[in-house]
Order: sequence, then structure tokens, then C-alpha cells
Amino acid sequence: MTDYRTCIYKEYASRMQDASLVFDEAEAMRWGKAYDIFLKGWLPENKDATILEVGCGGGKLLHFLKSRGYNNLQGVDISPEQVALARQVSKDVVEADAIKFLESHKARHDLIIGLDIVEHFRKDEVLRFLDACHAALKPGGRLILQTPNAESPWGTHHRYNDFTHEIGFNPNSLERLLALTGFSDIMSREAGPVVHGVVSLGRYVVWKIIRAGLVIWNLAETGSKGSGIYTRVFLITGKRV
Repeated sequence: MTDYRTCIYKEYASRMQDASLVFDEAEAMRWGKAYDIFLKGWLPENKDATILEVGCGGGKLLHFLKSRGYNNLQGVDISPEQVALARQVSKDVVEADAIKFLESHKARHDLIIGLDIVEHFRKDEVLRFLDACHAALKPGGRLILQTPNAESPWGTHHRYNDFTHEIGFNPNSLERLLALTGFSDIMSREAGPVVHGVVSLGRYVVWKIIRAGLVIWNLAETGSKGSGIYTRVFLITGKRV
């Protein structure tokens, strides 16, 4: 029997994301504005740092990094459509299984980034993926992941919005897995509204009010505010010692 991934990832961009097969630079630039905030303090100071994006998708993050001056970039993705899109941004994009690729490139990278990939793995694959990320980093290298947040009221929606999602995480569960696989200096971060105009300022203010309500809800029910990270996706980082 063919694994469902073989069927879906073959046309993942067009069938699952309604994406054009031509890279949209203007959209990528709009998308990237928030990541200046989301990734603040986590990106290498050295613009020649070796950066690998696992599950690079259509290339928006590669475009973001390239536009911020990073010039030693590589992407890997299992979907041929995604690879074709990402290669319109950077020629160094490999069509391959991310875990197998990482396992064959040990101690190569200063930074590994995976946005919206870890939730696509089964439980045993998650541990293998994190082990492979740790081994593929140089000493002192950093891993950054983004994933749906099971602690958000919208977490279930985001978890089941894609048929290929296998598992959900909250900051606590993923922080513990990173520690288990050898990472240190672990930190989680919200991915909420970012101010870049009048409309986004309004969204930011409303989000802060809603967020305060979520804190109160947690405190009233449990006596704790939980992780304090309530956005529907969150980012997490850890370093290899």
C-alpha cells in the first residue's frame, strides 16, 4: 500500500495550499515583516553562517533570509512542487526526506530552521528528527521550529487543518523533547500580530485584550497562567552545546 504522504506531497502546494507554481515575491515580502520580530535575537550575526531550512516549502523563509543578507542558504523538502517553487528563490534546494538528509549531513550547520514541519511526523519520527537536527548542527549551533500550539483556543483547528499533521504540541511538551534530545538554552515564543500600520496596530491591541482574558481564564481554572503562550502557532529554539 502506498503511504498517504507519497500521494499528498506529490502535489502538496497546489492541492493542499492552493499555491501558485510561480513564486510571489511581493507576498513573501509582506509575510517576512513579522519574522523580523518572531526571529529577533535568534538569527546568526555572521551573514556567512551555514543555514539549512528543513521543510522549506515554497521558499518564503529562504527569501526572507536572503533579503536579510544571508548568503549560505540551503533548503530541503520532500514535495516536488514545493522544491520547484523554492528553487525560484535559491538554487540550493534538495528534494529529499528531511530526516534522512539531516542524518547524512552531520555537524554541517550553524542554524537549522523548520517552520511547520515537526507536526507532520509520527511520534517515533519526531525523536529521530530532533536527534538528527542536533547531530547536523555544529557545536553552538541553533535549531528553530514553528508548530501549531495545542495550548491555544484555536490549536485544535490548526492541528487538524492539514490532513498530513500527525501530532500536536504545546510549549511544555516540545521544550521537554528538545531537552531530551540534547538541546540547551530552550525558549518558546508567541507568533502574534506585529505592528506595521494602523490596521495591524488595531489587531495588536485587540489581541492583547484577548490574551489578558486567556491569562485570567487559566488563573481562574488552574491557579496558573500556563506557558503564557497562546497564539495558534508558536516558535521554539534550542542550541547544541
